[in-house]
Amino acid sequence: MNENTKIDNLKKDINNAKKVVFLTGAGVSTHSGIPDYRSKHGIYNGISESPETILSEATLFNRPELFYNFVMENMYFPNAKPNQIHKKIAEICNKKGVLITQNIDTLDSKAGNKNVVEFHGNLYNIYCTKCHKPVSYEQYSSNYIHKECGGIIRPGIVLYGEQINPEVLTKSMKVMENADLVIISGTSFVVYPFAQLLAYKEPNAKVWAINKTEIPAPGVNQIIDDALNIFENL
Repeated sequence: MNENTKIDNLKKDINNAKKVVFLTGAGVSTHSGIPDYRSKHGIYNGISESPETILSEATLFNRPELFYNFVMENMYFPNAKPNQIHKKIAEICNKKGVLITQNIDTLDSKAGNKNVVEFHGNLYNIYCTKCHKPVSYEQYSSNYIHKECGGIIRPGIVLYGEQINPEVLTKSMKVMENADLVIISGTSFVVYPFAQLLAYKEPNAKVWAINKTEIPAPGVNQIIDDALNIFENL
């Protein structure tokens, strides 16, 4: 089947679906100028210690400067704007779908998507680990120590070694069970438990993947292309 036929079939499936769920990762935001993680231009390329070490709870508390400098220099892009992929997903979700994203950049919400599950949290949910008060990005960008109580400030993202919020996990599983169409994009789909969500889909639900590389999942209709090209044609 050629790519044009696949795109036509995907369009038909979107039109016919009652409930669509999107599963997305960092590849969706690269067109907004936010680097991914593990590619040759990704934020983990050439770092002095493993990401599992730097982005861990132990480093957050025991070497807060290392954690803070890495996050501030590599992960925050406050001026980034949603691209056409975010916008198209938002348009479909607001009609009849839900997005479950690994992305922590809030661009999906900025695109106007009302139905977003942030599987790994987001960078702008910032709070003090001691007094638990919320902290603005502006305040955090000037210092990781909370002026009011001296506690360490952190972003509300899931760090290595931390568990996914149980409520988020339960909600994601229910979303998968209720969908008759699943569209995966911008993710290598090898990070667990995110990749495990496919196990909760309704047995007859159709599954599509739009990616530059094939994902390791059986029974998936795969379009191997830059997602931006495809979403601009949906």
